[in-house]
Amino acid sequence: MRGTQKSLPLAIVRGEPVKQFPADLFIPPEALEVFLESFEGPLDLLLYLIRKQKLDVVELPIWPVTEQYLEYINLLQGSRVELAADYLVMAATLAEIKSRLLLPRPVLEDEDEEDPRAQLIRQLKAYEVIKEAQERLDELPRLERDVFQAKATPADNIKPILLPPQVSLTDIARAFGSVLKRIEATEHHHVKREVLSTRERMSQILAMLDGEEYLPFEALFDVSEGRSGVVVSFLALMELIKELLVDLRQNEPFSTIYVKAY
Repeated sequence: MRGTQKSLPLAIVRGEPVKQFPADLFIPPEALEVFLESFEGPLDLLLYLIRKQKLDVVELPIWPVTEQYLEYINLLQGSRVELAADYLVMAATLAEIKSRLLLPRPVLEDEDEEDPRAQLIRQLKAYEVIKEAQERLDELPRLERDVFQAKATPADNIKPILLPPQVSLTDIARAFGSVLKRIEATEHHHVKREVLSTRERMSQILAMLDGEEYLPFEALFDVSEGRSGVVVSFLALMELIKELLVDLRQNEPFSTIYVKAY
């Protein structure tokens, strides 16, 4: 035995099913309009008819295009007047062009009359360029239509990770300047010839950084060596940075620079 299928209500209003239309329900006349084709204007309609029949815009055939155009105008009967006004103007223009092509005209030797279709063809060609550009723009990915941004809200127990600022060459030069100032305050101006090797000092700095902790930038310099010794240490440190053998960190701008071997 088959069960009978229950009919569904027309709508649910405030939780209650509505099975019949209200007696005082008003439906506007335009509410149930169906548009089979939508055109932005008479030029758009003409271009559609030309493309549909695979015709050449330059050699515009007035007769078949005019007939199909008038068929579409007949469909607009009963619509709003402001909707059909522009189409009626174009229909009159097509009728004028058609009559000028059909009627014989005297041939004058000194008169070079322009083709009646010339102005309309120029308008169609210009509109075709704009139409193609619009279609290409519409094919581009569009936000909230083709591409959607991913959104996520972090949990309350997750705190953002603040990355330390990058150490620039200006920061290194400023830190080295503070080391030189310490030398000027403690140097005794003893003249002493000494052979200083940048490569040897690089090895010494790497030996000082042999560990997991960062050392302050100033700890790599011995002010008792004087200006020449500090300069050699600075050049050795620059070579280590260039060869990616050491890492520099700074907790905040203009603060102490820390150095660590990779």
